[in-house]
Amino acid sequence: MNIGIDKIGFATSQYVLNMDDLATSRGVDPDKFSKGLLLKALSITPITEDIVTLGAAAADSILTDDDKATIDMVIVATESGIDQSKAAAVYVHHLLGIQPFARSVEMKEACYSATAALDYAKLHVTANPDSKVLVVASDIARYGINTPGESTQGSGSVAMLVTANPRILELQNDSLAQTRDIMDFWRPNYSTTPFVNGMYSTKQYLDMLKTTWAEYQKRSGKKLADFAAFCFHIPFPKLALKGFNKVMDKSLPDDVKARLKENFEHSITYSQRIGNIYTGSLFLGLLSLLENSTSLKAGDQIALFSYGSGAVAEIFTAKLVDGFKTHLRQDRLEDLARRTAISVKEYETLFYEEADLDDQGNATFSDYLTGPFALTGITEHQRMYQRTDGK
Repeated sequence: MNIGIDKIGFATSQYVLNMDDLATSRGVDPDKFSKGLLLKALSITPITEDIVTLGAAAADSILTDDDKATIDMVIVATESGIDQSKAAAVYVHHLLGIQPFARSVEMKEACYSATAALDYAKLHVTANPDSKVLVVASDIARYGINTPGESTQGSGSVAMLVTANPRILELQNDSLAQTRDIMDFWRPNYSTTPFVNGMYSTKQYLDMLKTTWAEYQKRSGKKLADFAAFCFHIPFPKLALKGFNKVMDKSLPDDVKARLKENFEHSITYSQRIGNIYTGSLFLGLLSLLENSTSLKAGDQIALFSYGSGAVAEIFTAKLVDGFKTHLRQDRLEDLARRTAISVKEYETLFYEEADLDDQGNATFSDYLTGPFALTGITEHQRMYQRTDGK
């Protein structure tokens, strides 16, 4: 039985910060961001958007009423959790109107957990072939103002519907994971922003890629030449490029290397305009590849490298199926171009606004642009969500 991604959708914030503006404000050469990070812009969220609104919006863009009536599991993967007890998936399940007899859970392991969610979804569908599982990777990457990580922020959500006989790609049965107990990036409960050892994290990312890829090839017998493309977790596009160079087999024919490099460039197109979305970054890269590459065809295999600090990494692969292009969009860049540009001062106000709770745990928010769902307020410490597009 073939199991994989039947539909894939994406949502991000309605506000965008140009990297050149951030560079000017911080007194650095714009090339530091445009060439050093390969970033052009960052998606910035107001207080009325969070992982629930972004996740629900991404899923809403792909689900039909029939999907909602048959989905029996919702998994939200995130490292931007809004509650230490209640899963964000429960909110998403309600906002989307998914049938009640479904399992809803939240998963965490830094930027890796969406891959674990896919693994879980695949196992569930294997045991229950008529099932549909909604996997949502939703995050808001936050760092302090004027910190080294500030230029790699971002926000967004990728939603994937996992089914038997998928119409986009089949997940293969040859994945390999690796775990290391390291402290390269972490966020204790008492901190609203993470602690990051940037250089160490970069080295660990690249070394776990190198060692996992080497072991994967040893166990599977596959080589880079067997794949039409290689997608990477994208904390920032330049690191993904370093990863691409790390796995590149220089003995490959020039035309094969050129094809792989071209498809890599397609895979970072969206991230260059959005920034880091943590758990969704790898899958945003996959979506960007699928929607922008003109050379991919049914039967092509794609390798994917997932990495979550702390750290867990996984190499897994997928195969494109007949007609996959008809289930994707070709105008997503136009959507991104319609975001509202904001100044650095506006970004600082938007991104770091906090809920001002009264003694009863109530808070109201100013009106901001959002997608089809919004966090409208907090009542007695309960987050209140509402559909805003009138549907």
